Amino acid sequence: MNPSNFDPRQFRQALGAFTTGVTIVTTRGADGQDYGLTANSFNSVSIDPPMVLWSLNKDSSSAHAFTGSEHFAVHILATDQEHLSNRFAKRGTDKFADLTTTRGHDEIPLLDGCSARFQCRTTYQYEGGDHIILVGEVLAFDRFDSSPLVFHGGDYRRLLEPAVAVDQSVYGDNWLGFLLGRAYYQMQLPIRQQLKAMGMSDLDFELLGMLSFGEGKTLTELRRLFEFVGKDLRQEQLDTWVNKGLLSLETPVDGAQRIYFTDPGRQLTIEWLAFAKAAEMTALESLDYEEAQQLKLLIGRVIQHTGETLPAHWRKENIWQDNNLWQQPG
Repeated sequence: MNPSNFDPRQFRQALGAFTTGVTIVTTRGADGQDYGLTANSFNSVSIDPPMVLWSLNKDSSSAHAFTGSEHFAVHILATDQEHLSNRFAKRGTDKFADLTTTRGHDEIPLLDGCSARFQCRTTYQYEGGDHIILVGEVLAFDRFDSSPLVFHGGDYRRLLEPAVAVDQSVYGDNWLGFLLGRAYYQMQLPIRQQLKAMGMSDLDFELLGMLSFGEGKTLTELRRLFEFVGKDLRQEQLDTWVNKGLLSLETPVDGAQRIYFTDPGRQLTIEWLAFAKAAEMTALESLDYEEAQQLKLLIGRVIQHTGETLPAHWRKENIWQDNNLWQQPG
């Protein structure tokens, strides 16, 4: 592929396969032998022209092959290629033994099964302390449908840990709906306990949660929210909250009676939101920041996709939109 014909967006997506990832860099030496090593120093330099760089330890046994070659290939490893990373990180072994390779520019060896792959012409070499920095112009690249292998905190990682192998039946405890539901109820449990200690019932909890998505709804809109989650809003429950001074029913200029929090009700909502935030922080303690954001992004995509398949009257009303709960998180 001619670099002048590169689609910048696609090239950027291919580079995006590398997070703090693991790569194998390969070349063909002047002696006609294949050389390769594991490296995590890969970085993009430029989109136009397309250029990347990586660094090579001067003491590497294959340093002469890379500095003397005009081409090299960078392979961003996929999650199932940890064994290849370990193989190419060792000294004194035939790293290409029993491996099926293809040939790229200048006969450089190319590995299969990776997440992304870049064929490069060496354009610059710089001294960098005990390393040599090699800059290459990307002549061709491939992006595959495989999640990248990540090295973080001294160990290999994956963007998302695989689900524990359990019963694979459709409605077993590995079903996505069950997993999402269990996570939801386990996160809600400490919030319910705290509100119960304040003298609130489960029905109060449901009403508080629904109204916290956005006050100013009509009674019909609020009933639709309850209907959506399989609940039933009872008039006596609403009346109780009004009598407690937590809610008020107001009729704005549009003539539709709407439900608002009073000041005590709004204070109760703030406490509920504080409990909810604490529960979220506890739930995400086992994830680092990037994993937590990735989890929210993926769940957001599920919400967006399943929302598109809802019956027409739900899509039309778009009942969650006031708080952007219907939208994919950005």
